[in-house]
Amino acid sequence: MKIGVSSYSFSRLVGSGQMTQLDVVAKTKAMGFDFIEFSGLSLPEGETLETFAPKVREACEAAGLPIVNYTIGADLINGSNGDWKAEVERLKGELKIAKALGVTGMRHDATRGFPATHVGPRGFDDALPLLVRGCRAVTEFAADLGIRTMVENHGFFCQDSERVEKLANGVNHPNFGLLVDVGNFLCADEPSLLAVGRVASYAFHVHAKDFHVKAASQPDPGKGWFRSRGGNFLRGSIIGHGEVPVQACLGILKRAGYDGTLSIEFEGMENPVDGIAISLENLRRFEAAC
Repeated sequence: MKIGVSSYSFSRLVGSGQMTQLDVVAKTKAMGFDFIEFSGLSLPEGETLETFAPKVREACEAAGLPIVNYTIGADLINGSNGDWKAEVERLKGELKIAKALGVTGMRHDATRGFPATHVGPRGFDDALPLLVRGCRAVTEFAADLGIRTMVENHGFFCQDSERVEKLANGVNHPNFGLLVDVGNFLCADEPSLLAVGRVASYAFHVHAKDFHVKAASQPDPGKGWFRSRGGNFLRGSIIGHGEVPVQACLGILKRAGYDGTLSIEFEGMENPVDGIAISLENLRRFEAAC
């Protein structure tokens, strides 16, 4: 597998002004990654997505650093003022940015679920027909641009492996698959090995992520932790330092025939550059061992 990094891993440094988006490109190359994945674009003053995307692509090409994926938010139930067709049109605009970046894959979210004001059934199966229509409309447009689309196990409501598997099969299009985040299943309190085993064959791209975990029955550990859907406490960690069985997950993916791209998505409290560097060292060792 080729190993890259999501620009999200540097977001604290970009948000604080210590790095720019183009600094992230140079740092990613210097750290020895095979590629970069962009989680949105941090725009300099005076720039738009349309003007900045070609500059990012040019910087990556000059550095010899491929861009393999463009990752953005979306919500087919609540986004665009609750108009799923308008949300699809917005995503078509993001696909044009993905095309300008030169990527062959774009991940978008499905939904965070029904709003509290929703009247009527609110289960995932009730949302599924709308999500299928929206995701299929997006991927059909993307196919004409030469870009594969995918949904990640992300956002609590559409996070369980059974749910994203239902979505992938409902869309039933060769241009649509999953971005499998091996850590994110813990946000829905689902064991990573069980979940990755279920969805490995749908993977278009993979995120390597690790978490520290404390049971809901324990006292609140404080700053830096968040709760899973079932109330457990999670905190991002350096890969190999947490409770996610990352090496075993990679073994499952390999046995399922996956030999694609693997991005580090670091969310820990450590200095991001140090955390990313140690994560890369460990991930390379894990990947070689399985």
